[in-house]
Amino acid sequence: MKLSWLDIRAIKGAKKAIIEEAVHQRIDGIVTSNLADLKGLPPTVKKVYLPQGKDLPEDLAPADVVILAPGQDGSRAALAKAHPTVEFGRFVEIVDADTLEDACQSARTEPWSLLLFRDPTKIPLEIVIAAAAESKGNIITVAKDVEEAQIIFGVLEHGSEGVMMAPEAVGDATALKAAAETQPAELALVELEVVRTEHIGMGERACVDTCSYFRKDEGILVGSHSKGMILCVSETHPLPYMPTRPFRVNAGAIMSYTISGENGRTNYLSELQAGSKLLAVDVKGQTRVVTVGRVKIESRPLISIDAVAPNGQGVNLILQDDWHVRVLGPNGTVLNSTELKPGDKVLGYLPTADRHVGYPINEFCVEK
Repeated sequence: MKLSWLDIRAIKGAKKAIIEEAVHQRIDGIVTSNLADLKGLPPTVKKVYLPQGKDLPEDLAPADVVILAPGQDGSRAALAKAHPTVEFGRFVEIVDADTLEDACQSARTEPWSLLLFRDPTKIPLEIVIAAAAESKGNIITVAKDVEEAQIIFGVLEHGSEGVMMAPEAVGDATALKAAAETQPAELALVELEVVRTEHIGMGERACVDTCSYFRKDEGILVGSHSKGMILCVSETHPLPYMPTRPFRVNAGAIMSYTISGENGRTNYLSELQAGSKLLAVDVKGQTRVVTVGRVKIESRPLISIDAVAPNGQGVNLILQDDWHVRVLGPNGTVLNSTELKPGDKVLGYLPTADRHVGYPINEFCVEK
């Protein structure tokens, strides 16, 4: 999980409410230039003092971390000795090549580096992350809003360890914390046994093209019912007559469910469009969020696949009735949908909650 720091230095009227929200949402750090703001905060929040160039007071209680500006370093050994319970870091504003090198050095050596990039490009941040690849310190990058925070968390597929953002209103702390929880949880996949396949005639199916390359053991979960899905593999594996398209999953009939990359919702395949978020899943249940680039919906012959879980629960998936459309089995086995037969094993997922407009909810619901 990424770190979320809330900068309350400029807050005025709603400060108390914003701090209460931040504590409730388990924001990782509260940043202020007034030590009095840190008094009374619970131990679940890291208390960060950013003096903004002012002389350091003799007593730094109750700060956990003090971020020093250039020229404030003084004798770091003396500071550490005088304040043994405090961690010290550095603030660097990156405006040119010299300050970029300063940021790289800080990221390599400091436990905390708070970085402000004045230009909108993320290339300088990429350079700092690469320069500090072996470092054990934390890079905290200033973001102007939640949208930029999401981008910062994903730079070079590693991202900054954390983001500092100044909230404008109640609700911003909640949104920042949600952005920091970038890595979705693993899913517990199960082995399903195929019990029947049937050619069911024509219908519309959706091909989902994403903005990411899938791995060979990775795809998306698709099912006719919200409580049972099968892992459909991407077109990363060689096919006769056509090139591989490792960004694509030939996913299923348009009414099928798949798992969104946002808040654990489901979506119908027909709802997906450019910019939608999906959950990519591998054969171990590891997940990541991918972005949809386009969805191709076309009329094709369809095949219905019925399978059963170890607990007796039935699962159905309707796919394009063609040999090149595939699903994944145990240990990453690639299975052509038209060759599936009773007794074959495929990988699937059994969500426990029913769904209302895509959101999980515990209610009575029967799907056939």
